[in-house]
Amino acid sequence: MNQRWDDLAARAAPAVFVVLWSSGFIGTKYAVSGAEPLTFLTIRMAYVVVLLAIIIAIWRPKWPSPREAAHSAVAGLLIHGFYLAGVSIAIYHHVPAGLSALIPGLQPILTSTLANRWLGERVTPLQWGGLLLGLVGVLLVLKSRPMTGEVGWGWFATCVALVSITIGTLYQKRFCGNIDWRTGNTIQFVTSGILYAIGAWLFETRVVNWSMEFILGVSWLVVALSIGSISVLYWLIRRAAATQVASLFYLVPATTALMAYVLFNERLDVLGIVGMAICAAGVFLVNKPDRRPEVSPGS
Repeated sequence: MNQRWDDLAARAAPAVFVVLWSSGFIGTKYAVSGAEPLTFLTIRMAYVVVLLAIIIAIWRPKWPSPREAAHSAVAGLLIHGFYLAGVSIAIYHHVPAGLSALIPGLQPILTSTLANRWLGERVTPLQWGGLLLGLVGVLLVLKSRPMTGEVGWGWFATCVALVSITIGTLYQKRFCGNIDWRTGNTIQFVTSGILYAIGAWLFETRVVNWSMEFILGVSWLVVALSIGSISVLYWLIRRAAATQVASLFYLVPATTALMAYVLFNERLDVLGIVGMAICAAGVFLVNKPDRRPEVSPGS
């Protein structure tokens, strides 16, 4: 029974992760309508830390050692801190929600290169082909999009998010794989919350419009994203190669674009749709298992 459950979870987890992660860009669009990016993220982090504190009080998981806690803090600043700030600032500066996932969707390109050298993971020629195919798809979607002015700062923020989530995913896999997700995430969210609070104090007015859209948007981001999708992501990171986990991010732009079309009537042209389809084809190639037998060093 446990084996059947594990097999079912392994099949369902990537799809669940993609849907939840994509919904984060939609929730962020609602949230930044009520507060500036770092202000709303400070509220989000405070909210999720309270929920995790309740979970920890009930289940009493093991806390990491000081060394592990330091690694969790660094991973948190990368996976949550700069990544979420980049995405939120991008949407605040009028990058469409459906496209705000696009530049971070290039993560597999960076991850495959770094994982090859840092984690010793083998990237097959077929996977390299899939990664490059995904890059072509992203470039097609970006063709003819305005990249200057206020929206230019938004695109720059998505590039910061890309670098941050890439390095953070690899760092999490290398140094934080044995840390309990409840205590580890608490450390990460507290660290990120401090970063956001300092940024909001220095650069924002900290005015909040407590509208229903804002409250529901933040609540969804806390429960479904900060607890739900992050838990699934870390579970996937422990079980799969970094390149395969990163390749799931290629599916996020298309999923987000579909949600944004339904909710905000954000539209893609034919070239953009073709680019999204090419990205999905790249994901298939990256996740295609290598069936060739392993060759031992002595053979």
